Amino acid sequence: MAGVWVIAEQRDGALRKISFEAASAAKKVADAMGTDVTAVVLGSGMEAACKDLGKYGAKKVLYADDAAYATYTTDAYSQALAELIKGGSPDVVLLGASMQGKDLAGRLAAKLDTSAAVDCTALKVEDGKLVATRPIYAGKVYADVLVTGSPQIATLRPNVFDMVESGGEAAVEKVSPALGALKTKVVEVQQLAGGKVDLTEATIIVSGGRGMKEAANFSILEELADKLGGTVGASRSAVDAGWRHHTDQVGQTGKVVTPNLYIACGISGAIQHLAGMGSSKVIVAINKDPDAPIHQKADFCVVGDLFEVVPALSEEVTKLG
Repeated sequence: MAGVWVIAEQRDGALRKISFEAASAAKKVADAMGTDVTAVVLGSGMEAACKDLGKYGAKKVLYADDAAYATYTTDAYSQALAELIKGGSPDVVLLGASMQGKDLAGRLAAKLDTSAAVDCTALKVEDGKLVATRPIYAGKVYADVLVTGSPQIATLRPNVFDMVESGGEAAVEKVSPALGALKTKVVEVQQLAGGKVDLTEATIIVSGGRGMKEAANFSILEELADKLGGTVGASRSAVDAGWRHHTDQVGQTGKVVTPNLYIACGISGAIQHLAGMGSSKVIVAINKDPDAPIHQKADFCVVGDLFEVVPALSEEVTKLG
């Protein structure tokens, strides 16, 4: 079968945004290689949703429909995908650099005796091979990486690659990889209240750090984020203090985000935090310390008390309607 494969990601039976970004990126790579894109979906009861991947470049979708795939588990997914990849022999396999994609890519590379370029921000084809660009040294340097094994595996940073519609419905082919002996099963899924957009997919993020002083003060960030249509993040210090859940943490030991707008409130700008949000398209820093490192990274700086600046921003956004 060969070609370029995309491992699509789903949650609760709906394809995630990163799946369409990866499919769009795969289409460009496939065109440069003179081949086609095949998407792979593991899930349950979502055959109709699979066809949408055709809009973003997938010519075919291999769909494994089983209750065991409804919720992600490492062993079920890695076993099934390794079997499908061995049978199809793709040249390139792309995944999202999400929590799931990061977990899965390493497992697949080990099972397939190859390696993976992770958290990639750009892709190109040279001499028929995929060359991926990824950050190293906490984002201080970007390196071009060539995976010499086969298939070449790469994970793509969310919100970096554009979703480009380039086709219609994809042909869906049902497959039944062997589940084998599973050592894990999902007994319960506990979700945080609110149903907010995952940080890695958010286009606008309002984050707070140690300068927020206490958990209750994050309410002003929630208000601003709500009016902007965004979501709230936090620095590690705020999470360690117990002010926010760890799923809100942005940084080297949290989530790497690439929103269109990142508003940092009361965040000093330690290198670990910058590694997680430094590739944001526009960065606004609100900090009363004029020497805070975050100001050096920001596109727009406000030196002032965040407890005065943030409410004022919310008022102005309200005026704009």
